[in-house]
Amino acid sequence: MTSYSVLPEATRDAVAAALGNKLRRIVIDLGQVTVFVSAQDYHASALALRDDAGCRFEQLMDLCGVDYSEYPDGTPDGLRFCVVLHLLSVSLNQRLRLKVFAAEDSAPILPSLTTVWSSANWFEREAFDLYGIVFEGHDDLRRILTDYGFIGHPFRKDFPLSGHVEMRYDAEQKRVVYQPVTIEPREITPRIIREENYGGLHKAV
Repeated sequence: MTSYSVLPEATRDAVAAALGNKLRRIVIDLGQVTVFVSAQDYHASALALRDDAGCRFEQLMDLCGVDYSEYPDGTPDGLRFCVVLHLLSVSLNQRLRLKVFAAEDSAPILPSLTTVWSSANWFEREAFDLYGIVFEGHDDLRRILTDYGFIGHPFRKDFPLSGHVEMRYDAEQKRVVYQPVTIEPREITPRIIREENYGGLHKAV
């Protein structure tokens, strides 16, 4: 194992060589290398990044979804849902951010990477639960943070702040029941009142 961190330019060059024509875009920002691939090359790119001698990203540190619906101009082809991965090479002491956009906004689908990195299991379940991104090939794709009867995906930008339904315990039925939301959504801006000379120096008496 090397005792130093690989320069981002070296990581960029190694990743570009490993991915070849699968690479859509690669940038260095704030010392972090970010690479973009298409949905159809997503799984093959992950394998290359794990197995290539110049990359050797053995560990998937994080995987999450992103909803770019309010920023369509900043995404390739105006696509809405993105999956972002953070990869670590322990043997080469380098890191990488991998980004891929699902081709369909109405039904975002991407291949599962559980056969590439086992740690993708719960991360993909979370992205499915919160964003509704389906990962084909996942052995146990079900909700992980919300209830099994939960409606919708709460991290989508169009999900209402108060949700679609609420639940309560019904004493007569002796169980938890769902019902329409009774809270009216509203935006609250806190009123801040500060005393005179707040933050200033007080005169000596």
